[in-house]
Amino acid sequence: MRSRDGRLGAARHGPLAGLVLCAMLTLPSTTCCSESGPPAPHSSTPADVCTALVSYWVKEAWKNSSWAGLDWEQKGLSNEQLVIHDGVLAAARATEQREGRDVALRLIDRRTRERCEAADGATGSSDNWRQPH
Repeated sequence: MRSRDGRLGAARHGPLAGLVLCAMLTLPSTTCCSESGPPAPHSSTPADVCTALVSYWVKEAWKNSSWAGLDWEQKGLSNEQLVIHDGVLAAARATEQREGRDVALRLIDRRTRERCEAADGATGSSDNWRQPH
């Protein structure tokens, strides 16, 4: 939907609207169009959601995006995910200095995935986090 000034609705609300949409799309769902029969179930694990969310925000901070200054709640991170974010960001910055941008970018994706899997999504440490229904 476009606003009066012609912008798309999500763009008007900034990256948070995009993240909400991204989270909604990665929640357990079914595929809608399959030529080979009924829709196949598709689900995301807590580690998948953690990896997508944390790596997105690490990359935003790494490139000094203006949105990187949001606090952890505005980013949709749990306390534990914030710890992963900060550790991966520090490692990426150090790696970029030593080995270059491409190596650091791969490190962000790999290290975030490893840490999110090890912490089973890193969702349990937030006081405001609730188990999905």
